[in-house]
Formats: sequence, structure tokens, C-alpha cells
Amino acid sequence: MSPRLIALPLLFTAGLALAQTSTRPADESPVVPQVDRRDLRLPKFPSRDFEVGAFVGTFATENFGASAVYGLRVGYHITEDWFVEGSFGSTKVSDASFRKILPGGIFTSEKEKLSYYNLSAGYNLLPGEVFLGNRQARPTSIYVLGGVGSTDFAGQKRQTFNLGFGWRILLGERGTLRVDLRDHIFSLDLLGESQSTQNLEATVGFSWLF
Repeated sequence: MSPRLIALPLLFTAGLALAQTSTRPADESPVVPQVDRRDLRLPKFPSRDFEVGAFVGTFATENFGASAVYGLRVGYHITEDWFVEGSFGSTKVSDASFRKILPGGIFTSEKEKLSYYNLSAGYNLLPGEVFLGNRQARPTSIYVLGGVGSTDFAGQKRQTFNLGFGWRILLGERGTLRVDLRDHIFSLDLLGESQSTQNLEATVGFSWLF
């Protein structure tokens, strides 16, 4: 048999295979993977946006000197920069200096209770960190805040504005140490006329985040 007659069927078969290959879609995969999907549970990280704590310090009542103050705070961190908090504080104010001049003094007794509450908004101005030793660094922030509330003192309840700033350091995953300086501004009518008073408060407190 002629070699040309033998080669013709082979060429025909090769051409047919080439045509079938060229007509296969380019995106068709010869192997279809069979993989079972698994349901994944994402970890739930605690937000720790709420803050509750206590504080102690000094409250300087205008015209009546300084005295120890203590109180509680509850706050909520809206974002990394903004937060709101409510505070309650109490102290005992003495009129001992007036009793040396005025018979009977200013108050019915030598010491009068002063208590206040307020709602404030704060902003973290300078976030940073502080190093404790050579290997530990703790987040810190310097913040400003201000708000409005009420002061109950010597039988008078007065609207109060507070302005101030503070410093916060994160001691662990939940605990924070705070140092605050605030000015409580309210009017009083104890010395014969109503006057606006500036009452400075310096406190140190510990808070718990949850």
C-alpha cells in the first residue's frame, strides 16, 4: 500500500482532534473541585466602650477653702476620640474662717455638705503611650471636657457648668488610672449678694472598662 494512503487517515484523525480542542470554551475547567463549605464562627471581641469608676481629691470652694471630695463616674466612649460621662461628687465645706469674725458664722453648723452631679462630653486631644520600665508601654491620652449639671450647697440648688482637662493611662486590658482638673462654675448668694464662683477640683480616680 502506498505510504500516502496510510498517512491520510492519520492526518484526518489529528485534524478532528485539533478542531474539537479549539472549540472548547477557554474558561472550561477540565477538573471540577468538590469542596464542602464550612461554617466559620467569627471571634467576638469585647468593645469595652463603657467605663465606670470612683475618684477622690480636693474641692476648693471659693471663699470657703479646700476640702476632701469623693465621687463616682460612669462614661461611654462613642468613638476613639469622643466620649460622654456622668459624675457625682460630694464634699464637706467649712466656714471656720468666718466664725472668727462673724458670730454664728455663715452656715447653721460649722460644716455644710456640698454635692453635685453633671453630664459632660470629652475629646481625646493627644493619644500616646508611656513606658513602664524597658519592655512595657501603656496607652495614654490627654483630653478636654465640659458639661452642665447642678450643685446643692447650703440649701441652694444652682445650675453648674464644668470645664477641665485630664490624663488617662490604660493599666491593663480593662483598668485605667485618671487624673482630672476641673472648674465648677455656679452662682451663690451666701454673703449678701449673688455672685458667680469658680470652684476648682483636682482628683485621682480608677475606672473599669467593660
